[in-house]
Amino acid sequence: MKVSVIGGGSTYTPELVDGLLRRRDELDLSELVLVDVDASRLAVLGPLAARMAERQAPEVSVSWGLDVADGVRDARYVVSQIRVGGMEARDRDEQLGREFGLIGQETVGVGGFANALRTIPVALRLSEIIDDEAPDATLFNFTNPAGLVTEALCRHGHVPTVGLCNVPWSTKAEIAGAFGVAPEEVDLDTVGLNHLTWTRRIVVAGVDRTDEVLTALRGLVGKQLSSDGEPDWTRDTIGLLGAIPNYYLLYYYETEAWLRYQSTHPTRATEVMEIEARLLEQYADPELSEKPAELDQRGGAYYSEAAAALMADMATDAGTVHVVNLENRGAIPGLPDDVVVETAAVVTSNGPVARPTAPLRPDVDALVRTVKDVELLTVQAAAEGDEEAARLALLTHPLGPAAHQVDAVWDRLREVHAGLLGKLDA
Repeated sequence: MKVSVIGGGSTYTPELVDGLLRRRDELDLSELVLVDVDASRLAVLGPLAARMAERQAPEVSVSWGLDVADGVRDARYVVSQIRVGGMEARDRDEQLGREFGLIGQETVGVGGFANALRTIPVALRLSEIIDDEAPDATLFNFTNPAGLVTEALCRHGHVPTVGLCNVPWSTKAEIAGAFGVAPEEVDLDTVGLNHLTWTRRIVVAGVDRTDEVLTALRGLVGKQLSSDGEPDWTRDTIGLLGAIPNYYLLYYYETEAWLRYQSTHPTRATEVMEIEARLLEQYADPELSEKPAELDQRGGAYYSEAAAALMADMATDAGTVHVVNLENRGAIPGLPDDVVVETAAVVTSNGPVARPTAPLRPDVDALVRTVKDVELLTVQAAAEGDEEAARLALLTHPLGPAAHQVDAVWDRLREVHAGLLGKLDA
């Protein structure tokens, strides 16, 4: 089997390579190809991946290059982990929110919106190339904002696509560790959209342990919100939600606290750029043949597990359950069949199939539907060059600008990302 990684120059790549090599037998992995637009990064990540393979699995061929068509040709699985405009564009996304007194974040609010507008046109073009060169391939989308980009790929793309996020896998791994079982023995009823999920039920080794997990979670958080530290959940909020909330829900539920915090702290992009510089220096060491411990600071814990385990389970038709981003197809009652949701799915050789679950609670349903409407408007804007849809997406977003600010935010977004917005640049 050939696996191709678009965005192979990412500092996440050693994590993914490690996961793939450990599952090489299930995957029958013979070839791994890294593709990127940045030759300098490939010159570092390519040799590191080759050294890792030589150390763990010398039978696996590793190569790298700038040509997407050549890199994905005849691949069975393709991973997308691109960042259009690089980390500098992410910083502009985060600064955009701050400039207008809004949340500044790469996947949430106006930053996530800007990120999607840059990324969707490129993602759709990549899907065309994959369709031409590897018509039997499945595309695994890790590119942020993952759910929104997956929505665009499912609506307008050309190859079967599954969206992935490390958060559900991290949640499963932490619960498994607490109960002393393998992650495969933890089953989560997780519902919502990417970075907008609630885990309503936790079954461990066939036993419902939801109440125990929520009680333990309440014991780990404070009674009240910190006035100066990074926002976190409170005991009463966990009780009110009655579920394990995705960390990113804090931007919606504790917006004011996040605005206070970001006013006194640098953007996450700035921090990540410093971490990446140190990582790339380590990666360039010709003696390094495994992922360094510092990679954990980059974020994305269990990233390799989420991707490699899903690939391996598809390859072996395992019938396991993973929380992924895919078309709803009736799994969450009340939501349209064709919208992309993040929920538990049964993995088959033909791809994951969303597992039917209970309806969303009214308050959850209201937020999910609103954010999904924003996503659909964003996809329309990016795929069709529809400026009116873009402005309506800003107006509709729960974390977006006030009506009188919409045009100013839109004009500023187009200014800072000029040349990166596809049809919207016209």
